[in-house]
Amino acid sequence: MTTKKPWGGRFDVETDSLVEAFSASVGFDRRLYKVDIAGSIAHVSMLAHVGVVTDQERDTIVAGLGAIEAQIEKGEFEWQEALEDVHMNIEARLVSDLGEVGKKLHTGRSRNDQVATDVRLYLRDGIDQLNQALVAFQGVLIDLATAEADTIMPGFTHMQTAQPVTLGHHVLAWVEMLFRDRARLSDCRKRMNVMPLGSAALAGTTYPIDRAFTARALGFDSATENSLDAVSDRDFLVEFNAAAALIMVHLSRIAEELVLWSSAQFEFIELGDGFCTGSSIMPQKKNPDVAELVRGKTGRVCGNLMALLMLMKAQPLAYNRDNQEDKEPLFDTLDSVLASVRVFTGMMPTMTVKRERLYQAARRGYSTATDLADYLVKKGVAFRDAHEIVGKAVRAGIDSGKDLSEMSLTQLQQFADCIDQDVFEVLTLEGSVAARNHLGGTAPEQVRLAIARARERLNG
Repeated sequence: MTTKKPWGGRFDVETDSLVEAFSASVGFDRRLYKVDIAGSIAHVSMLAHVGVVTDQERDTIVAGLGAIEAQIEKGEFEWQEALEDVHMNIEARLVSDLGEVGKKLHTGRSRNDQVATDVRLYLRDGIDQLNQALVAFQGVLIDLATAEADTIMPGFTHMQTAQPVTLGHHVLAWVEMLFRDRARLSDCRKRMNVMPLGSAALAGTTYPIDRAFTARALGFDSATENSLDAVSDRDFLVEFNAAAALIMVHLSRIAEELVLWSSAQFEFIELGDGFCTGSSIMPQKKNPDVAELVRGKTGRVCGNLMALLMLMKAQPLAYNRDNQEDKEPLFDTLDSVLASVRVFTGMMPTMTVKRERLYQAARRGYSTATDLADYLVKKGVAFRDAHEIVGKAVRAGIDSGKDLSEMSLTQLQQFADCIDQDVFEVLTLEGSVAARNHLGGTAPEQVRLAIARARERLNG
């Protein structure tokens, strides 16, 4: 196969070998081969549709592209750095295989609109894969919430015991994060699903192309309105990476809780052996490495977002070679997020919940103090006064080593004489969570209703 560059006619001197190595992208953009070939097939089909090439030439080129795709997938294709990128490698092989007819493929297009189209096609497929992975992860979490709808645990603010909640309610909070993540991906997909092909280098083409034909063939909703914008727009990559960074932030928050909960200090859960590792020196160790790695990869994905923002911040219209640098952050982000979601989906069913440990932890830290304050308000005490009364009761409990529920009625009445025997109904953990029986509340009844709604949304 020739290594002659298709743009070489303007130049008297060969490209310096340092420049070839520095500017080549085929080492990483070769993964675009499938969408590049799909885009070329749609393009040449359109050229035949409008009469720029014959049907026979179209069929020859389509067959040639199919043969190249088969060679790539078998690992038999020779990628050449001197040909810079995936597009020129494939085109050069096509010309080598077909001769003059292969040269007609690039009629009416540029690498500028070609790569802009390829990246959109690639990312569209990536978003669909990621959405499917998130759906699977949500399904696993909803199953966990179902199993733990009645499991009482301490809820935290400032990492201090706040109020009792159910583990099912807590897990559904993770599910809600992921619903928002999927909505952002859906919005991003809608905005990016417009086709740049036909914009050529920056100004369009003189050939009588039918962009609507090509857009339909490639599954785009429409073609782009402005050729200058079409070849230089990378908003969709920035937007996707922003959505991906938020997904990873959410996964990292989940990971942090799993790391804490699996520690000896918490001992709320135990992760399956297949998703943990040991220590080379400390034989007792069982480390939550999967969660820690997800937490670490979050930094990479957030960094990729910043890289893309900085890449675009000072580019004049239209296309600039800077945009070669958009692919590695995209590929790394897609790989990192997909791997993180999939490994969490596999890990969560291996988790053992230590329910009694969770229950006993909820009993510590005066988690029903707010319930006592609410009780006093219902007895006619102003909330601020009730807040102060309960604060004094908690102080006394700390001094005596007793939880509020462990105090006698006589002891509690020292702080407010309106307290009666029915106070103990609200000071129990079960009474506390059951009392939050409203939309969005932690009562087991509401958790089960929320689970039903979540399953409906997931399957809808």
